[in-house]
Amino acid sequence: MKKFARFPSGHPFALPRPSSDIALWLLAAIHVIVIVSFMAVLASLSPARAQDAQDAQATACTGANLLEEMKSRDPQRYAQVLGDAEKVPNGKGLFWRIEKPGVAPSYLLGTMHVTDPRVLAMPAGAAPALQNAKTIAIESDEILDEAKAMAGLMAKPDLLMFTDGNTIRTLLPDDQLAKLEAALTERGIPLGAVQSFKPWMISGMIAVPACELARKKDGTPFLDKKIALDAIAAGKPVKGLETMEEQLSAMAALPLDLHVKALEDTLSLGARMDDVTATMTDLYLAGDVGVTVPMLRALSPEDDTQADAGYAAFEEMIVTRRNHVMAERAAPLMKEGGLFLAVGALHLPGQEGLIELLRKQGFTVTPAI
Repeated sequence: MKKFARFPSGHPFALPRPSSDIALWLLAAIHVIVIVSFMAVLASLSPARAQDAQDAQATACTGANLLEEMKSRDPQRYAQVLGDAEKVPNGKGLFWRIEKPGVAPSYLLGTMHVTDPRVLAMPAGAAPALQNAKTIAIESDEILDEAKAMAGLMAKPDLLMFTDGNTIRTLLPDDQLAKLEAALTERGIPLGAVQSFKPWMISGMIAVPACELARKKDGTPFLDKKIALDAIAAGKPVKGLETMEEQLSAMAALPLDLHVKALEDTLSLGARMDDVTATMTDLYLAGDVGVTVPMLRALSPEDDTQADAGYAAFEEMIVTRRNHVMAERAAPLMKEGGLFLAVGALHLPGQEGLIELLRKQGFTVTPAI
């Protein structure tokens, strides 16, 4: 696995736990299911509790750009991060044109699963391409009916929840459990309502910024869902490249101790999670997708061999394998031409990113703007 320059432990920019990048990749990769489950938890609460939760989320977005801070306080480290990012294939750009002789061109948009109005605006040229597309493909079309999706997931509760008598109370030490209860309370969620959920589900619930949860609770669709809804309104077919069950099964295949560590990392990040989210959003809006992972890796402390092994397993199961699945399932749709493909932006760059995999299938993939 590629090594990135890191901060020494105790450095002002170092995140407090060694595998915090795993927690953030988890959030980026399976964010849709986290939101669906969070809404299900809210629905299960009493009306008073649910209103408390909604009120707890009603807050303005916060967060500082960590790269801007790094640029002024540690320019050498900042230059190293940018240098690592330059080596990432296809690390610049969100919107790509896909071509093959004899068929109409298709388009690939890297998305961010958020409701931020700046993200919803999409890059230049994406809106007309979506309007003119024949077919739309997203990661999972199950997001169009979240209630139905959650009902389907609950048919296999072992993918979402412990069914062996374990709870999060039995897995976390008392100090971490106290942090978790405080973090959930800030969102109006009692620990008892989620104690049986798998650790990665709870990680997502406390990692998503409160302002983001508030917008979703108010009914604002995240980008992928908005694209799908607009397509349906225009009478266009929407295809899913994965099922949520497949995504959950990939998560379940990872060791439990890795999930627990990711939850502890998220708790340790605390308010800095908003800073990381703000930084990732700024990078996305600038089209600098390739900077994201070098930035996260550089912010993690050094001396983290165990975390590197965990991250390698996570990258293989949740990123690389999913990239291959999406590329294989999108290929027949692109051979028909006129496809608008929208998937998480972090699936695009890299030697085994979606762009390179499509090129290996014989498509010409170039920046659309």
